Amino acid sequence: MSTTAERASAPPQPVDARPDIRWSALELLPPLAVVLLGTVLLLPGHGLWFDELFTAEVGRRPYGEILAAIVEGRGTTSYLVDVPPSYNAPYYFVVHTWMSLPGLGGDTSLRVLSLLATAGGLALVTRAVTRLATRAAGVLAGVVVAANPLLLEQAVEARPYGLAVLATGAALLGLVRWLQGAPRGLLLFGVAGAGMGLAHWYAVTALAAFVVAALVLRGLRAVPVALTGAAAALPAVGLVGVNLLNGTGARNAAHLRDTGGTLADLAVEAWSGGRTPLLYLTVGLAVLGAVRGAGVRVVGTCWALVPLVLLLLAELVRPVFLPRYLLVGLLGLGVLAAIGALTVPWGARAPVAGLLVACSLLAAAPLFDREPRERADEVVALLAERHRPGEPIVAADQRSATGLDHYVRTTAPRLRPDVVLPPDDAPAAADRVWLVRRVIRGEVVSTDDDAILEEAGLRVTAGYEFPAGKTNLLVQVWER
Repeated sequence: MSTTAERASAPPQPVDARPDIRWSALELLPPLAVVLLGTVLLLPGHGLWFDELFTAEVGRRPYGEILAAIVEGRGTTSYLVDVPPSYNAPYYFVVHTWMSLPGLGGDTSLRVLSLLATAGGLALVTRAVTRLATRAAGVLAGVVVAANPLLLEQAVEARPYGLAVLATGAALLGLVRWLQGAPRGLLLFGVAGAGMGLAHWYAVTALAAFVVAALVLRGLRAVPVALTGAAAALPAVGLVGVNLLNGTGARNAAHLRDTGGTLADLAVEAWSGGRTPLLYLTVGLAVLGAVRGAGVRVVGTCWALVPLVLLLLAELVRPVFLPRYLLVGLLGLGVLAAIGALTVPWGARAPVAGLLVACSLLAAAPLFDREPRERADEVVALLAERHRPGEPIVAADQRSATGLDHYVRTTAPRLRPDVVLPPDDAPAAADRVWLVRRVIRGEVVSTDDDAILEEAGLRVTAGYEFPAGKTNLLVQVWER
């Protein structure tokens, strides 16, 4: 009778979860790998491009000014008046705090923040998968993700994706702890889950995936996880509400694409860097992991599928696709593929795992030889060398203005008195004007400045081209 009572009162055994595995220094391999690869990517020291320059511009402002720009839906300077900090707005508070630390504030330090956050996120993912499955599974999952081209590309950019990866890793670890009977894991899950949505609101789809996984594994006993996940999503929902109320809406979302129902295909293609061998290998191993992956198959499958399903549904309303926006959800695909590599027959596991990592590195190889995304730093270096005091330096458009303003401020402040930024036009009275502008698909983007300078009797006498991966800049010299 007493034995029966003891069995009835005993806590339910974990479902699809291994006993806790002690931490090992081997689990540092994934974060060290991404730091090493990221450092190699940063060595060329390319200048910031528009999105990163936006980070630098907003992040240097005081906390109060950033908050006012978020609430009011306005830009922080004249030439960015229609580009306010919006759906990832809390990131700029983190950037401001980071830049306030002694010795930081330069271009590289902004990118290092993202890299360190990514490394921290991979350490947490590795620990979580290790606790769910085995140490080999955890380390391989971390290494596969660390070598992925999509993750590496975003890990070294001054944007919020590194923080989103960090928060996602923490939320996953919190969920795993709760699954294994540690109530405090729910607190970590909730706090980190809120951080996911605040770092990038698309990450809420991965948070939903974790909730679905808990419900599948624990049924009604997972109601606290569901409630905590719902509460964690509220800050991101509130941020979206603020942007809708202040008129920002979809003002900054013109770059999002409608995939016509092929979003999942394009997402997997982005994860594989467009390399067919990695694509098929990843999908094939992910299927194996979903079917046979002990310990982590439910969490991994939900993590890989739920974000894609939610975004496909969202696409019925409006375009939502941009590869980097899907990064947090696609991490689950990498984890599931790593698990799948360890489900093949014993003798083939090491070769298959090695092939998966090697294909990821080959897909990422072009990143190590890529050209600058924008060369505004070189534009300012040219101006500092050839410009004479009193000659106006005019930014013809928003992107040109952002780069010109940043690098004049940080590298050539003596040029500041002669810089003219939008909405101000080129001065017609000058005898010599330096005009910085964009070139799109080989065509010079015309602006009001052309007509003003032509009517004043000035003509283009020289031009200096600065082609790059994202923004092609052109410096023209106009003279009478």
